[in-house]
Amino acid sequence: MARLWHKGEDTDSLVLEFCVGDDNQLDERLVDYDIRASLAHATMLNEQGWLSDSDLAAVVRGYDDVGASHARGEWQISIDEEDVHTALENRLVASIGEAGARVHLGRSRNDQVLAALRLYLLDVVTHLAQLAEMTVEELKALASRHAKMPIPGYTHLQKAMPSSVTDWAGGFAAEIADDACGLRLALRRVDLNPLGSAAGYGVPELHLDRSRTCEILGFSAVQEPVTAVQLSRGKAEANVVFELTLLMQDLGRLAADLCLFNSAEFGFVSLPKQFTTGSSIMPQKRNPDVFELVRGRSSQLAGDLTSILALTSKMTSGYHRDLQLIKVPLFRALDSTTLTLAIMNRTLPKVRFVPEVLQKSMSGELDAASLAFKLVRDEGVSFREAYRRVAGELS
Repeated sequence: MARLWHKGEDTDSLVLEFCVGDDNQLDERLVDYDIRASLAHATMLNEQGWLSDSDLAAVVRGYDDVGASHARGEWQISIDEEDVHTALENRLVASIGEAGARVHLGRSRNDQVLAALRLYLLDVVTHLAQLAEMTVEELKALASRHAKMPIPGYTHLQKAMPSSVTDWAGGFAAEIADDACGLRLALRRVDLNPLGSAAGYGVPELHLDRSRTCEILGFSAVQEPVTAVQLSRGKAEANVVFELTLLMQDLGRLAADLCLFNSAEFGFVSLPKQFTTGSSIMPQKRNPDVFELVRGRSSQLAGDLTSILALTSKMTSGYHRDLQLIKVPLFRALDSTTLTLAIMNRTLPKVRFVPEVLQKSMSGELDAASLAFKLVRDEGVSFREAYRRVAGELS
C-alpha cells in the first residue's frame, strides 16, 4: 500500500509504528465522514474544471463501493496505511484507476482530517446531547413515580432541611438539561469548513471554491483565514470535552448519591439486582458497581481535557504531528460519556426509593430552620433572635 507522502525511501518499521500510534484503529470511525468530505471536494473540483464529469462519476461509484465494503467488514485500516485518508485513496485508485488519484488535488491530510473529524463531531455530540436529554426525562419520570416523597436534605453530609425525591431528582434533571445545552453550544467551533486550507496556507493558483464544499457538507461557515485553521486545532475538541466533563461530573454526583442512599446505613434506595454485582467471598453482598464506575469515569474526563489543552498550550503556529495525539483523549471522552449515558438511561427507570425508610429518616431537627422562620413571621423578631431561641431549645 502506498502512503500519500511516500517518496520511494524505506521507512524504519519502528518509526512507522511510533508515528502511526493508534491512528489506524481510531480512524475506523471516520471512514464514512472522510468519504463525505472527499465527495464534496470532488464535486467542487468538477465544477471548477479540475475533474471531468466521467472522472467524477467514477469517483462517486468508487467511494460508494469502498464505503459499502468497509461497512460489511471486508477491510480495515492497516498500520502500513497509517490513516483513513491513505486507506480510502489506495482502495479508490485500485478500484477506478487514475481518476482516484485526481481527488487529492487542492487538499492536504491536514484539512482532510479536520473535515472528517468535524463532521463526525457534529453527529456524535448531537447524539450525546440527545442521550443527556433522555436522562433528563428519566429523572423526571423518577420524580413523578415518587411524587413529593420526603427525603432529608444534607449539607456536610449532616441532615439539614426537609426535601423531597421530586426536588432531588429535579435538581439533577435541571443541571443535566443545562449540560445538554452546553454540548450543543460547543458545536460553534466545530461547525466551520476547513477544506481548502490544505496544509494551513491555502492552495495558490487553483482558486478553489471553499464556499461550495461548505454548502455541500452543511457547515455553517467557511473558516477564514486559512492560517486560522491549524491555530484552531484542539480548541473545538477541548470545548467539547469540557462540556462532557461537566456532564459527567453531574452524572458522577448523581451516581455518588445513589451509592450512598443504597448503603445499609441509609437504605433509602433499592437498586435493581440485574444492575448490581456480587462478592466472590461474601454471599450476602450486592454491590452498586455500575454507579461506582459512573462516579469513577467522571474523574477521567478531567484528565482527557487536560491532555488536549496541554498538547497545544506551547505549540507554535502551523501544523505539528503532536496534534494527532488529540484523537486519543477526545475519542475516549466521547466513548466513555456515550456508554455512561446509556447505562444511566437503562438503570434509572429501575431505581426505587423506599418510602417507609425515608419517612423514618425525617427527624424533628430537620424543621429547625422552619421554626426560626415561623418565629420571624408570627412574632416579628429578628432572624438572629429566632435562630438563638430555636438553637437553645434544641441544645
